[in-house]
Amino acid sequence: MAALFGARVRRLRTAAGLTQAELGARTHVVSTRITQIERASGAKPTLELARALDAALGADDLLVELWPYVYREAFPDWSRKFMEYSERAVAIRQYAAHVVPGLLQTEDYARAVLKVGRTLSGEEQLAERVALRMGRQERLSSSDRPELWVVLDEAVIKRPVGGLPVMREQLARLLETGTKPCITVQVLPFDQGEHEVMGGSLTVLTLPDGAEVAYTEGAHYGQLIEEPSEVRSLVLTYDRLRAAALPPLMSLDMIRSVREDNHRGANVPSRSERRRVAQEQLQQPRGGRLRGSGGRIPRRRARP
Repeated sequence: MAALFGARVRRLRTAAGLTQAELGARTHVVSTRITQIERASGAKPTLELARALDAALGADDLLVELWPYVYREAFPDWSRKFMEYSERAVAIRQYAAHVVPGLLQTEDYARAVLKVGRTLSGEEQLAERVALRMGRQERLSSSDRPELWVVLDEAVIKRPVGGLPVMREQLARLLETGTKPCITVQVLPFDQGEHEVMGGSLTVLTLPDGAEVAYTEGAHYGQLIEEPSEVRSLVLTYDRLRAAALPPLMSLDMIRSVREDNHRGANVPSRSERRRVAQEQLQQPRGGRLRGSGGRIPRRRARP
């Protein structure tokens, strides 16, 4: 992709009748930097430089649209492969143990999460990573959007990442997206105790041909699993997490309660209450996809 990007820059520069030095002057870099880009050698172009090149060459956002694929080449092979699978997936099932998944993050929340990375080299790289993450969210509003099912550990909605204002905005985003027909959000409450994915997060992708792959992730590592028997085991693990979580509308009520209570906490329905709701759901007609009970979670009364 770096070679393709460089070839496009060279072709556009030649068509514009510019030398490498002239293009460098217009984009505020030395001519040797343009040489490196055209030869796909040296450091990869930054997002800021891709935008400058696009504007200087009148590329109509062609270079900006190519840039994420160039940037991706800096990631390990397994990570790039997972990203490629994600872009083709028709269904995405995720369990998040620590933070809201990238596809549902607000820009400020994403910035707060990404800036704690150990490999971050500065503000420019942070801006690039945030832009890349926000760009991946565009698929959720496209015609080929995947079915997205997210199970959030209760810690995810209780931890004020980025501070309270940022977290309130993020919770509002979850409430908004959780009502869309192609997105389901559930919360796995603390009272469910231990489970198989406590140490990290899990993603299962269904591809257009029906094949499935899985991805597990901890704080500083990730692993792509493609072996069918291992994937089937992780699919079963995910289904157990989904079954243990609150029903979708109860989950949204809990998120709303946490947001309204300014993160002081929200009451979790008892297990007997959840069993009652589950029984009601089982008795409902199967005309549409089950979304959960509409009952509100009672707010915690203030202590006298």
